[in-house]
Formats: sequence, C-alpha cells, structure tokens
Amino acid sequence: MVRFKKEEIGAYIFDGSILYATTSELNKIHWKVPRKSDGIEIGITMRLVGKMTPDDGYYNVIFNIIMRKCLEYLKLQLVGRNYYDAKNKSVVSQFRLELWPGYITTIQQHENNILMCAEIAHKVMRQETLYDILKGCYLRGGNYKEEFSRNVIGIMVLTDYNNHTYRIEDVDYDASPSSTFPMRNGEHVSYQDYYYKKYEIEISEPTQPMLVTRSKPKQRNAGEGDLVYLVPELCRATGLTDSMRENFHLMKALGAYTCLSPDARINKLLKFNSRLREEPKVIQEFKDWNMTLDRSLVEVPGRVLPSSQLTFSKKYSINSGGGDWSRNMQRIHLYNSKQLNNWLVFASERDRNAVNAFLGTLMQVSRQISFLVRNPQMVFLRDDRANTYAGELENNLSRCTPELVFCVVSNNRNDRYSAIKKKCCLDRPVPSQVFLQKNLNGRNAMSIATKVAIQMNCKLGGAPWAVDNPLRGLMAIGFDVCHDVDTRGKDYLSMVATVDQTLTRYFSSIIQFHSGEDLAEQLCTSVRKALMAYRAINQAYPMYLVIYRDGVSEGQIRNVWENEVGTLKKKLEELYYGPNFKMIFIIVNKKINVRLFDHTRRTNPPIGTIVDDVITNPLKYDFFIVSQHVRQGTVSPTSYNVISDNTGLTAEVVQCITFKLTHIYYNCSSTVRVPAPCHYAHKLSLLVGRFLHRPPSTQLENQLFFL
Repeated sequence: MVRFKKEEIGAYIFDGSILYATTSELNKIHWKVPRKSDGIEIGITMRLVGKMTPDDGYYNVIFNIIMRKCLEYLKLQLVGRNYYDAKNKSVVSQFRLELWPGYITTIQQHENNILMCAEIAHKVMRQETLYDILKGCYLRGGNYKEEFSRNVIGIMVLTDYNNHTYRIEDVDYDASPSSTFPMRNGEHVSYQDYYYKKYEIEISEPTQPMLVTRSKPKQRNAGEGDLVYLVPELCRATGLTDSMRENFHLMKALGAYTCLSPDARINKLLKFNSRLREEPKVIQEFKDWNMTLDRSLVEVPGRVLPSSQLTFSKKYSINSGGGDWSRNMQRIHLYNSKQLNNWLVFASERDRNAVNAFLGTLMQVSRQISFLVRNPQMVFLRDDRANTYAGELENNLSRCTPELVFCVVSNNRNDRYSAIKKKCCLDRPVPSQVFLQKNLNGRNAMSIATKVAIQMNCKLGGAPWAVDNPLRGLMAIGFDVCHDVDTRGKDYLSMVATVDQTLTRYFSSIIQFHSGEDLAEQLCTSVRKALMAYRAINQAYPMYLVIYRDGVSEGQIRNVWENEVGTLKKKLEELYYGPNFKMIFIIVNKKINVRLFDHTRRTNPPIGTIVDDVITNPLKYDFFIVSQHVRQGTVSPTSYNVISDNTGLTAEVVQCITFKLTHIYYNCSSTVRVPAPCHYAHKLSLLVGRFLHRPPSTQLENQLFFL
C-alpha cells in the first residue's frame, strides 16, 4: 500500500511498522488505497517520529539493506546469507562439483568514514542430488535411514527448478512424491503431479521419502504453511562434507579457483565495483539515497613490526625473518630438551620393517637436535582395528607407566584415533603420538622425523625455541570455545596459559558447559588454576595478565565484558588482596572479511604488518595484525579488540607482545594467525569436542599433550 505514494515519498525502506526515507517532508500525510482482497478502502496516515543520526544503531543496517537490494539488481542468487553468481559458475567435473563465485559485503562506520568491506566468496554446489546420497546410504547397508538423516539434516540444498535454497530440518519417511497436499483453492494434488504440471518435471522414484524444511517468510505471508516438503531427487546439496575436506586432490582442484593471489583478488574486487557502478538500477538506487561508491580500494596507513629473535640451545639464535624457519630446524639444538627413556611403540605386524627403519631415523635426528631418545619397547598388533589398539594399550599401560606412547596407524579413521586418545588421555593418562603409516618412508623421512621428534619433546614438557619476552612477570592466556560433535548443547571452554618467564611452559584446563550458559564462573575457575600453576613455579603471581578470548561473536562482546571480565576482576582482587593486578582482556577474531594488500606491489603485506587506523572502529580499541606468511593466495589478518585494560601499556607494546606470541606454536616452525596460547586452546578444544567428549585427566595439565 505504501508503494502507491512512492513518487511522493521517494526512496524508502519499510519494515512493517516504521518507514525510513530520505526526506523529512512526510509528516501527517494521509491517503486511502483499495485493499486487493475485497476492494475496501484502507486509510493510511504517516507522521514523522524522528531523524536518524550516524550513531543510531539502525543507521548502518539501512545501508546494508540498500546494498543487498543492489546485489539482487546484479541478478545474484541468495544462498544462505550471501549472494552468488550462478551464471559464472565453474564446474569441477571430476568430483561432480560446481563453484559459484560470490560476494560478502558489510557497510559500517569506521574511523573517519562509512566504508563497505567487500570480500570474494565461493559456494560449493554438488551435482549429486540428495536421492543419490540416499542410494549411497542404502547400498552401504546398515541403518540407511539413520545415516541419511545424519548426512542431510541441517545442510543447505538448491532446487534447480526455481533456483531457491532451503535448509533441511527433517526427513519424513512416511511421505513420498505420491503423497498429496492441499492447494490454495482447496484441491489436493500429489507432489508428483504438481511438479509435472508446474515445471514439466517427471519424478523417477515415487517411493523416496520427503525432505522437510521451513517455508520462507514471503511464502508464509502469502498464506502457505510453515513446513515445505521437497523431493530428494530435485534437491542438490551445497557445501563440503568432512570426507570431502580430507580429500587432498579434491581440495587442490577447488583451490585452483578459490585460492586467489592478491593481484587477482584486487582485480575481482575492482570488477565487482565496476558492475555496481555500471548497473542502471544500482545507479538509480544510489541516486535515490544520495549515495556514491568510490572507484578504488581504500588506502590505509600501516607499519611493520621488527622480526623477533628466536633462541635455541647453546645460545644459538636466529631472526624469524619472513615467519618461517623450517630450514633451520635440522641443524639446531632444542631450547629445552628432555630425555625419553621409557616409551612404547604400537604398530601393525605388517609394518614391522618400515617402523624399525623410521625409528632409526627418528633417533638419529633426535640426537642432532639434542633430544636423547632411548630404544622403545615394541608392541606389534595382529591388525589395526580400534578395539585392538584399545585392548593392547590397556594391557600394557595397566602394567607400566611409560613417558610416552607412539602409535602407528594406517589411515585417519576417527574411531581408531578416538580409541587411542581416550585410552591415553582419560583412562591411562600418558602423552601419546599418533603417526600415519604412509609417512614411515619416503623422500621427506628426515624432515618428518624432525617434526615428530620436536612434537614428542614438547609433549614431555620441553620446548624447541623461545622468543624474546619484553615484559617481566607476564602470563599469556588463551581461551577458546567448541561444540561437542556428538551431543547437541554440550560445549567446552578450553584454556592454555604460559607459566614461566620464557613463555615455554604451559598449563591447560578445559571445562564442559551447556550451550547458552554464562561462562563467567568457568572462566574464573580456569584462570585461578593457571595462577596457582604459575605461582608454584615462580613463587609469586604474575605481574601482567594478557588474556586472549577466541570464540566470541560480535553480539556476545557486551556480555563477555559485563559478566566474564567483571566477575574475573572481582576474583582477582580476592587473590591479589585488592586491585593490585594488571590485566588486559582481548577478543580475538580470525573470521573476518578484511583483506590487506601492499598498495604499490599488489602483493600480500609483509609479516608483522599492523593496521590500527581508518578501517578500525572509532568506538573500540582495536587493531589488525598480519602475523602469518602464506605461499599461495591472499593472507588473512587477525582482528584484536581490547575490551578491558588497566596495565598502562601502550598500544604499541600490546601489539608487539601479541605478535611475538604468534611465534611459539610448536606444532610448526613458523608463525601462526593467533597468539600461541589461543591456538593451543583451540587444539585442545578440538581434541575434546571431536574425540574425547569429556575433559582429559588433570595429570596431563602441565604438558602440551594435545599437540
């Protein structure tokens, strides 16, 4: 009805109760329009209730609604929350996949201007239908209904006949395409007849079950029911399964399209910019709202932090340089090396010779890096089933307590890995190393053996290198949150903290909680445990607490600040006998769409690049760091948002500490995207959420057993 006055109103957005327009000359306007259903005239009165300002919470929402309308003008398809270009899809025929290019856009107020963050995205569309998936489940035997439901419930599907996407809520095995449903005129028609009459589609299998999804808001407004039934053979799945992600050749084929170099990404972004500025409908929309879009990417000031010194044993040190020191690792001595005198090796009998040869290489490289490894006790198994490993581990660990367990497995099967880790982390606490059989021999045996030796040394409490620490009495803490993959509503809060001045010794803790539960008490409990561990080593509490909190969405930040930070401060005052502590609390966010480029060379910015102006939020103490070097594609910066700070440290010092902490993740000889304690916490939460399903034994809390 509002559309009847569009010429007078001009550009507007109407949410059902409030109308947002570009003019204020609309106060007390009244008009009548006939109702479509019965022709009765309806009176409408419009009155001015206020003017929006840039600090209004809905201000940026208006811009984003306008932009989404412009993306529709470009004939892009909405899939989930983002828009994709189906006409320019790429087909990966060998894996029956399609890649739809698309765009993610967000308009926000930044330091000086309102800016649009645009990122190139890709959506994987499978060419196989859900009926193909159903047939595969049936052919594998077992409870095919349970397997099919597990595979499809929750996924997005595309229906080619109308180019719409739906999220599958359930599978109705009592319904089929021959089932009937009521039309608007009251007539009942079967799904089979409906698709033939409307789309000229013949359904080949009339007995297949039906997929249940929820109708779109527009459909519900038009009088359609809340639930919609879809035919599996007419639905194509979107996205990748876990098994697809583990397929190296498939991911490499997709990477040829998705892994864009900085120069290619810049060109695609500028082309997208041109499409928006050249589309007549977009031009008119921008004109109606008095908006303009700049022709180029925004230029931001930045600076590069100096590279860090990494210290090894015998006072040997190297410059971290480009963020990768892998080539140095075979000729260095570990900063803190342990001895491995008593350990068990479990392997299949058929791998006996290959295992013995690899162990020889492992002990050779261990000597070179000053990690003394004695001959292990060998246990050869009749097969490599999960139950066989669990049984032999129990049989041996019940009689002795080795310093480490080493298991050689034939592949990445989750059930076997879970059985090994449950036995070694829950039942019989001992550090464990799981090793793939395919890596026992080959050209890279020396390199692989070196990496494994470093991991084993870390799990015993050692450290391969240390980074120079500029802050006396520093404790760095990383938090992460993850979901249990088996049980809905069961989540974990993991924490890993440094407990010495060299930042090479760690304490870990993980607490189970229920989704939606306030984490303040759990977080405080974890920090208290870490402080006790620090005091046991240093005979004092740390002077500075730098806490990195990952796993927080934008909408949760206020709750974290009010509840977690507020409660933690009170608990710390009890421990420190007043406000005698210095703490900085930082939200870490890797899942951002900001991309930074070297303006002159159109390449990735150098490692250590800091940006804390122009694209940051004027209401926040935030910054971006590029802490990782990538050999292919475009590097992704990490966003840091300081929500509490009483340390008195300058922003430069906080940024420097954060960058240095990205150098001490011991699972690789390079920098990582987030501070090491945060990355360790993520690694711990994955182990528990995917494989253990309950917190590990506290006997392992002083070791990096989860590496």
